[in-house]
Amino acid sequence: MDIQDKLRHLFPDHQSEEKNEDDTPDADFWMQEDPILCKYEKRKGKPITLLENYNGAASDFKKLTQRLQQKFHVGASAKDDRILLQTAHRDKVMDFLKSLGFNVKRVGG
Repeated sequence: MDIQDKLRHLFPDHQSEEKNEDDTPDADFWMQEDPILCKYEKRKGKPITLLENYNGAASDFKKLTQRLQQKFHVGASAKDDRILLQTAHRDKVMDFLKSLGFNVKRVGG
């Protein structure tokens, strides 16, 4: 008997709300027709992934930054209409953005 069964026995009328941790966003983002540009750069010898050309609202911009930061467990910042991720996983970031419904374009090598 696990903890869930014990709780169901103690509280038979309780309706459990299970949340699925999938790649769909909790909040809707503004989807644009222009692609988000995904670049790979090195700054001070450390690899970064740079996302540019997202022209949604500032609140959506910060939500998207936080969502990427939580998904990839890396540091991120949003400044000057750019999202800077402290990771070298450009392809994974692009796949994640495509799964959210964004149009993404790879820039550079």
